[in-house]
Amino acid sequence: MSFLFEILPVFLFFIAFKIYGIYVATVVGIVTTFLQVMITRFWLHKWDNKQLITLVVFVIFGGMTLYFHDPIFVKWKPTIVFWFFALSILITQFFTQRPLMQRLMERMLEGKGAVPVPVWRRLNLIWALFFLMLGMINLYIAYQYDNDVWVNFKFYGITSALFIFSIGQAVYLSRFM
Repeated sequence: MSFLFEILPVFLFFIAFKIYGIYVATVVGIVTTFLQVMITRFWLHKWDNKQLITLVVFVIFGGMTLYFHDPIFVKWKPTIVFWFFALSILITQFFTQRPLMQRLMERMLEGKGAVPVPVWRRLNLIWALFFLMLGMINLYIAYQYDNDVWVNFKFYGITSALFIFSIGQAVYLSRFM
């Protein structure tokens, strides 16, 4: 259920684009991301940093798309978010005791096994590289193809890549359970 809640703004952006175009989709994306942040805040009584970062970037780049009437800015949004995540992951890799992926995953794995620190560090680097590459691929699609191809890539490609990569991570970690 959480996965569906997380991709809801992307899904509604996709639907709005198919019916009304990139500018209405941008507004829908900003509004639904804002609502997602607020629902998480009131339902779970906490702020989700990933959602907040996504919202801030969406408001800035989506706002520039609407103001300048140029879709390239909203096309940069996934790349900025992915690169921010990659940078955050890399900072924890080299400047903290526990890598970010370990912090995020340990609570879910509590009592199910012990994952060695070198494995967490390897997994952390793999995620950072994944986000860097996804950001680069997004820019390539954004500049080389029309809006329709980019929106399809954003919905089908990025969502599938994240899902498949998460499954791969689960399989990789299952050896330590």
